[in-house]
Amino acid sequence: MDNSVLVENDVARPEAKTSVKATTAAPVLQVRNLEVTYYTDAGRAKALDDVSFTMPAGQKMGMVGESGSGKSTLALAMMRMIKEPGRIEQGEVVVDGTDLISLNEEDMRRARLSKIAYIPQGAMNSLNPVMRIGAQMVDAVQSHLPNEKAAAINERCMHSLASVDLDPKVFRMYPHELSGGMKQRVCIAIGILLHPQVIIADEPTSALDVVTQRQVMETIDRVQAKINAAVILIGHDMGLMAQFVDRVAVMYAGRLVEVSSVREMFTDPKHPYAQALISSLPNLENKGVFQGIPGLAPSLLRLPSGCAFHPRCSKVMDICKTKRPEATILPGDRSVMCHLFDGEA
Repeated sequence: MDNSVLVENDVARPEAKTSVKATTAAPVLQVRNLEVTYYTDAGRAKALDDVSFTMPAGQKMGMVGESGSGKSTLALAMMRMIKEPGRIEQGEVVVDGTDLISLNEEDMRRARLSKIAYIPQGAMNSLNPVMRIGAQMVDAVQSHLPNEKAAAINERCMHSLASVDLDPKVFRMYPHELSGGMKQRVCIAIGILLHPQVIIADEPTSALDVVTQRQVMETIDRVQAKINAAVILIGHDMGLMAQFVDRVAVMYAGRLVEVSSVREMFTDPKHPYAQALISSLPNLENKGVFQGIPGLAPSLLRLPSGCAFHPRCSKVMDICKTKRPEATILPGDRSVMCHLFDGEA
């Protein structure tokens, strides 16, 4: 990817400028010291390790990293949907002043869709195949607004479908009658029914063709701007991240190793793992040359001592092998977990 093109596109996007200013606003989402552990027969695996970040309303953050880095676990933990043998060990997920982790099951059920919504990765697997789309949407609203009149619920559902550019006829259709892109937009429509303050989209464009990917991302972009929600976009496609998010968070072995603006991430990544991710992208200047990241992501059951990335790092130092780095705040509201920046090197 040509970094100069990215910068030009970022400057040209008016929403990017607005979101940068919005970082000074009070956060609508605060994740503090979140930890998730899976207890297996093979041992104890810490899938999330002391994850903390904040987001103001209207911001879009991309969550990237290799498979197994903890991205989807973070989404499920924020939704309180971690299943056995997983367990949320500690931490807070505060949305508009309410800590979701401390809520009882009934209050958390009500918080889903109304405060925080989740757009799943596989739309075809998340919709009930034997229920019409409208019936599934009505059920979602009725579970939160039991006293709402039927006419008002139907109007709310139709308005939500229209927001994602779906024909009103979809309300009476079954999931198998829709294309993959239409199913994904139905999931977005369900997610925004109650105008949540935080939306988590877990790889919403996987298994879709590139044209449909663009349509789905533009739909999320438009809907997010309309309801001013904070959006977390989980994915592997760095090109999509470059076009649609304001900030990028890089995860490795359950930790946020770097968080910065999308411009800084693509033009001046700080953490060696973030640098390796950006370097692995196809580049017009070096056609046909692909640069991978050496080694494999570590097993969460047997993490290396010190920095988990040190066996694969090209800038490894002695301290990296024994001491785990902590987050260092850098100018420009960015953070990085690396001994190169903590003054101890």
